[in-house]
Amino acid sequence: MLRLRLLSAAVILAVLFALVWLDYQRMYVGVEGVWLLPIFVVITVLATEEVLSLLAAKEWRPVAWPLYVGNVLLSLAACGPIWVRLLALDTKRGLPHELSQPLGPLGLMALVLALWSAVVFAVEMQRFQRPGKTILQLALAIFTLLYVGVLYGFLAALRLFHGHEWGLLALLSLLAVVKMSDTGAYFAGRLLGRHKMTPILSPKKTIEGAIGGIVAACISSWGVFYFVGPYLVGSKFVMPSIAGWLSYGLVIAVAGMIGDLAESLLKRDMEQKDSSTWLPGLGGVLDIIDSVLVAGPFAYGCWLLGIVGPGV
Repeated sequence: MLRLRLLSAAVILAVLFALVWLDYQRMYVGVEGVWLLPIFVVITVLATEEVLSLLAAKEWRPVAWPLYVGNVLLSLAACGPIWVRLLALDTKRGLPHELSQPLGPLGLMALVLALWSAVVFAVEMQRFQRPGKTILQLALAIFTLLYVGVLYGFLAALRLFHGHEWGLLALLSLLAVVKMSDTGAYFAGRLLGRHKMTPILSPKKTIEGAIGGIVAACISSWGVFYFVGPYLVGSKFVMPSIAGWLSYGLVIAVAGMIGDLAESLLKRDMEQKDSSTWLPGLGGVLDIIDSVLVAGPFAYGCWLLGIVGPGV
């Protein structure tokens, strides 16, 4: 199992690093984020499918097509500045004021969610036959839009934060800290784990593993800003204070663990072991991005508040 997990992780990381390099170079297109956009949308679709599959295990079946379309629209809304740059066909021109601000992509996502909720209601109205399930089906549909479309959209918001170089650093810092936290928790739990953290929800997780994950997250937080930051941003880079990178590592680690346990809660409630089985040793897309989904808004908050990033 460990060998399969490492092999799958190596393939995913190789593809991710290649796309990140192309995106950093703005190869052929000259617009930041374009190379990451296709994989972003594909993961959104796959994650939506897995949530619907989990719900179907208990015979809960909200109408699927509005959720696929809605989550893709939310993803595209989070990438609004990218589309503006592409459609303008002028990479030297500044973004419109309302899209260049830090809250621009989030505002677009909120608008799409509000408008698309009306579509979800209309679809459920059309298929209504008898009382008893409609409110729960609507709640599950809106939950799917929030859990996948909105939470995942914060990754796009991070990528577009404060320009090309800082935005890429913001995204990479989240991914590195979360995944190093997961790795630290896994190995610390295997080597030192004695006290169960959530014996019913996730029996293999231990308090010692959680501590190891937090330590790994803080170390990787320092490493990303100390080594990667100057390379990406150049002379304009400002190293966060000790309190800054420590706080960032701690916040992201804890949020990532909550995200991991949140997906475990969904799987246990639906009595499923994995969200899917298409990734050997890793499960499904949700099993990979569960930590990132919840940690993303916390990371964005840290960057927006200046705990790390420009202006620290």
